[in-house]
Amino acid sequence: MGKAQYLVDESGQKTAVVLPVDEYEDLLEDIHDLAVIAERKDESTTSFNELKKRLEADGLL
Repeated sequence: MGKAQYLVDESGQKTAVVLPVDEYEDLLEDIHDLAVIAERKDESTTSFNELKKRLEADGLL
């Protein structure tokens, strides 16, 4: 990871941060992943064995 740079005001308080683009994009991806997880938190789960059976039935395994 790159090094973050901080912008400060007259009193030395951090007011903003500058990140390398790749690090910023990674953070955006993480935020998106967390949003998807939050949206799906109430969905029912599928066991590994059931998923495996479905994939085999679809010819994907």
